[in-house]
Amino acid sequence: MLNKIDRVQIVVPDVAEASRGWIELLDAEPDGQDRIAGLGARRQNLRIGTGVIEFLEPDGEGVVAEALGKRGAHLFAAGASSPDLERLGMRFADKGFTPLFEGAQFHLDEAETGIEGLRLVLSEARERPRVGLLDFLYEATILSSDTEGVTRQMNELLGLDGSNYTEITSDVFGYRGTLTLFEKDCLDRLEVITPTREGTTMERYFSRFGQSLYMAFAETSDIRLIEHRAQSMGAGHTVDRPAGRSDDLPADQLWLHPRSLGGMMLGLSRPSMAWTWSGRPEWVKPL
Repeated sequence: MLNKIDRVQIVVPDVAEASRGWIELLDAEPDGQDRIAGLGARRQNLRIGTGVIEFLEPDGEGVVAEALGKRGAHLFAAGASSPDLERLGMRFADKGFTPLFEGAQFHLDEAETGIEGLRLVLSEARERPRVGLLDFLYEATILSSDTEGVTRQMNELLGLDGSNYTEITSDVFGYRGTLTLFEKDCLDRLEVITPTREGTTMERYFSRFGQSLYMAFAETSDIRLIEHRAQSMGAGHTVDRPAGRSDDLPADQLWLHPRSLGGMMLGLSRPSMAWTWSGRPEWVKPL
């Protein structure tokens, strides 16, 4: 019932400051402002790739103010689209709950997802032209010590098809879990993983915040340009370039640190590279 990771929501104390990195590093473009009364938030949208980044700033008391007070700026909700949002709403009603519906979106809190640390914003599927230096978002990550249990809960809640899934293990970065691909042979998914090695950035985050949303991932045809911009701007970033590959060639992956993007870490992969760990390594295009 879901087809794309089309956005994320980030809670921030100052939208103008938080959005600067997205605009200067990635050429994101402002796409309107409004208010989500049910969350007690002002919202600023940025268009990037074929998706949207929603910044939520407190507008008085409410859920967003509480979240910001507890954790500061952070990834607040994973966003996905559905080709039949009305049907998805009927599914929720059949399960006995009616999420906040505002701004033509369902906003599900942790009680409604039934998964600690997971909030969702669900929108009607639509095609958008590419904007800026990202091609498209394709992943939001939740950290959990019970990846199988969380995956089962997602299936029950959202009607996902487990036959599309692929297991993921990284000895290099120290984690394992499941990629809940929404559609066969498409990258879009919620990643559910657990850290397996002490001392990594992921493990430290998990130790501090427990089961929670961690980061998002996007594909980009401009990973080399983004790397150069991050270097010249002094923006925090980490590069994954195989040993022996020239700096004149694109890295395989790059991570922009939370302070560079208003509170959320964003991973980037060069075109097709994500199929290495997504069940179709033969689809990776050589440089």
